[in-house]
Amino acid sequence: METSSTLIGPFTQLVSLEGLSLKGAIKDELLTPISNAGVLVKDGLILKVGDFGELSQESDQTIEVEGSQVCLPGFVDSHTHICFGGSRARDYAARNNGKTYLEIAREGGGIWDTVTKTREANADELVVGIVRRANRHLTEGVTTIEVKSGYGLSVDEELKMLRAVAKAGEKIAPNLVPTCLAAHILPRDFHGNHGDYLNHISQELFPTLIEEKLTNRMDAFIEEEAFSSAITTEYFLKSKELGFDITVHADQFSSGGSEVAVNVNAISADHLEASGQKEIEILSKSNTIATALPGASMGLGVAFTPGRKILDAGGALAIASDWNPGSAPMGDLLVQACVLGSYEKLSNAEVLAGITFRAAAALNLHDRGRLVAGAKADLTIFKTDHYNEIFYHQGKLKPSMVFKEGKLVHSN
Repeated sequence: METSSTLIGPFTQLVSLEGLSLKGAIKDELLTPISNAGVLVKDGLILKVGDFGELSQESDQTIEVEGSQVCLPGFVDSHTHICFGGSRARDYAARNNGKTYLEIAREGGGIWDTVTKTREANADELVVGIVRRANRHLTEGVTTIEVKSGYGLSVDEELKMLRAVAKAGEKIAPNLVPTCLAAHILPRDFHGNHGDYLNHISQELFPTLIEEKLTNRMDAFIEEEAFSSAITTEYFLKSKELGFDITVHADQFSSGGSEVAVNVNAISADHLEASGQKEIEILSKSNTIATALPGASMGLGVAFTPGRKILDAGGALAIASDWNPGSAPMGDLLVQACVLGSYEKLSNAEVLAGITFRAAAALNLHDRGRLVAGAKADLTIFKTDHYNEIFYHQGKLKPSMVFKEGKLVHSN
């Protein structure tokens, strides 16, 4: 049976992002919003974007939008850890009282604290937490959310987390994109060294991930207190042989991870707060998306990813929230992206690209992030008369409506 088409609009402005490049700097003049615009949708995809009056002649039905409204593509958060148990409020207070990462870890905080709490939680409890956080993200305009494991750190517990992500994804409107981060840190209860652990994970966990189709993405934390560049490279090469896409926690506290990301042709290298000129040049000459995580910089009180330098060098810059219980508990993608824009002097076009089509590319997804024919009809709509107002208010102006694949899934 043939389905009908639906016209959504009219919008005072619609910013499609059509024609903008994946890499390099973007001037605001290139956004060219469409006035009195509409989006013609069928079967969850965009048929056409253009003048509302003209499109009304082609639609079977209309969802009318009242007042001054600006339509943007649905936001994409390409790096989160929203599957977890417990809280790390004590860590936050301790950091602000001058304690170091290692001191906090020795006192029972840090990543291992979240591992303990996540292991104590049952699968249903994890699902409830994911659903709650993803639904809040939706009200803030985020329609696609990457979700990492990494707080299980054993075969059974990593499977518990990824199965919880899959189950949560069946209950909510946003798309969840699962990533295996079993290589987060060496678990304290594993009897062996870092290399032994990664061999164990690749031999015992990977087959089930493939069999149950729990993820096609593999991540690892390359850092002195986590995993070295050499053994992580070997782990990634095994992953690639099995068909997994690669993303990397890179250059957060020290450099080295971004070079590994480029060498293994990773889809993205995330964090990059410690990246210097060498790393910027390596990334910018590659096809690896550089992903800034301003929430972690804000949570830890450290420098931001050098986004301006990455863009000026010709790199692709995505922006993600890193929503997690330790270093980035805020989880507000638009607020963080706007703050990064202010500190790194990013144009509104670069900020918007960073949380839409460039973030989608960091997930190897090319069917969303722009309002163009053939893309998913994911729309984030704001009650204002100009898109500049959205960034000017630095995330305090929240969406009035959100559409996921052409269906209204949030309004206020």
